[in-house]
Amino acid sequence: MEDYIVRLVVLGTFSWAALFIIVRKICPNLSFSSCNRIVSTIHAALAVTLASLSVEDWNCPACPLASRSSPSQMRTLAVSLAYLIYDLICCLFDSHFSVDNSVHHLVSIVGIVAGLAYQWCGSEMVAALWITEISSPFLHARELLKEHGYKDTDLNLAADIAFAVIFSLARMVGGPYLAYVTLSAENPLLIKAMALGLQLVSAFWFYKIARMVRYKLFKRTTGTAKLA
Repeated sequence: MEDYIVRLVVLGTFSWAALFIIVRKICPNLSFSSCNRIVSTIHAALAVTLASLSVEDWNCPACPLASRSSPSQMRTLAVSLAYLIYDLICCLFDSHFSVDNSVHHLVSIVGIVAGLAYQWCGSEMVAALWITEISSPFLHARELLKEHGYKDTDLNLAADIAFAVIFSLARMVGGPYLAYVTLSAENPLLIKAMALGLQLVSAFWFYKIARMVRYKLFKRTTGTAKLA
């Protein structure tokens, strides 16, 4: 791994932590989890922006396949790697520790480190980053709304549906295509395993999200019928 990438990851990790502390100071009434979600939303917006800027050809966003990573792709991945390290540490201090989330972070960290070490398949990895982060702001918005008393409101339902639609399009339309081209190209075995694993995880979460939306719509329909 290039020295400047290592320095960027270290600096980025401390920067994300500093941003969390600033949010805590500015919003002392927000919970630990809410402050972390605000930082996560900022990361998602930054990651999608950097990933979009690093695309070389929008006619084929994941091209060139199985090629040497460009400097902009390396920097984009380094910024997100720093965030994942920060967030993994942050999760350890949260009162609601999630094993699933921690495992997801560890797997993602290993995948990005592998990509940065190989300095290869940057196009595929940046495309994966775009796909995974595009729905994150809506995920965090729905949880923030719940915490601030908007659970079971039209606003929260709209956030749920927006998250479900964007997640489904990104993970179950763009995701399978990206997994296919990554597995078909001459990429390292670890990268191929990460692509397949990401798609399997996406399919699992798609199933859970579909059940959540179905339940909420059924609950809303039943409640409306009773009032009528």
